[in-house]
Amino acid sequence: MQTCVVFDNHARLAYLAGTTMPGVRNLRDYLLIREAASFLGVSEATLRNWDREGKIATHRNPVNGYRLFRKTDLEALLKNIARSGRQRRIQRRAI
Repeated sequence: MQTCVVFDNHARLAYLAGTTMPGVRNLRDYLLIREAASFLGVSEATLRNWDREGKIATHRNPVNGYRLFRKTDLEALLKNIARSGRQRRIQRRAI
């Protein structure tokens, strides 16, 4: 008879934080795809597409293969989007 253990997201992340992941120093610095999509205000499918197209950096959890997104990368992306929006408004005013 096999025993199946079910983890919720926080319990799973706490468990995985104790595992070694090459290139991933601290899981608290990363978001799962659902959390990253919510943070950016886009769908999970959009993040998957951006990953396939190389538009956003992702990392993989070696235990389960889930995509992980570094919070600092997402914050930088939002800053770049905000900056490009300001530049467009400035260019429109100049015309």
